[in-house]
Amino acid sequence: MLTVSEIWRFPVKSLGGEQLDAADVDELGIAGDRQWGLYDPATGMVLTARREPDLLFLSSRLDGGRPVITDEHGAVLADDAALSARLGRPVELRAASDGPGTFENPMDVDNEADWMQWQSSGGTFHDGRSKISLVSRASLGEWDRRRFRINLILDGSGEETLAGDVTVGAARLSIRKPIDRCIMISRAQPGIDKDLSVLKRVIKERDNKLGIGAVVTSPGAIAVGDVVSGIDS
Repeated sequence: MLTVSEIWRFPVKSLGGEQLDAADVDELGIAGDRQWGLYDPATGMVLTARREPDLLFLSSRLDGGRPVITDEHGAVLADDAALSARLGRPVELRAASDGPGTFENPMDVDNEADWMQWQSSGGTFHDGRSKISLVSRASLGEWDRRRFRINLILDGSGEETLAGDVTVGAARLSIRKPIDRCIMISRAQPGIDKDLSVLKRVIKERDNKLGIGAVVTSPGAIAVGDVVSGIDS
């Protein structure tokens, strides 16, 4: 049996997020998740920790429907000027509701070269069509779950076998596919060292997949302790 042990919302893409006891799930995933990004006007990209590792040292939480961003020392970065100064380049906090974002990823992970680009699907700054992610503690093993930016951490094992529609609390999800991983999971962040072997192990041992992605077919509330249940067709 798989049960929800942690719920995480990441208001700003690639930044640390906030742990919740309960959350509303709408058609875009956990309400407020990946609804903002840091836009680089020089390149036209929404920055991620693939290109800008320092993002992993910032965190975000929602307050009154807007993200509050803090640095690794807890100091609030209150506006674009403060964020730009911290990252050493001009950036702008941008809402996903303003339109799709363009991201990039290195195909050569050893040399961080051969960068490819793609666009978000709109409405959120998730990397693909999936709007909510799940992983079991069994799959995480000894890895720190912060490396993977997963929404739902599950007690138990076997999330890879889930297919079709499942319920979590009052929400109904449709499982899409396992989540492909990238250089970001090897990056350093507060209390975690850079470790390229994490990505190499995921590639070798798990075919570069960890966690599963889903879309929301019926919104509803979820909470810690909810059981993930399959739905008979």
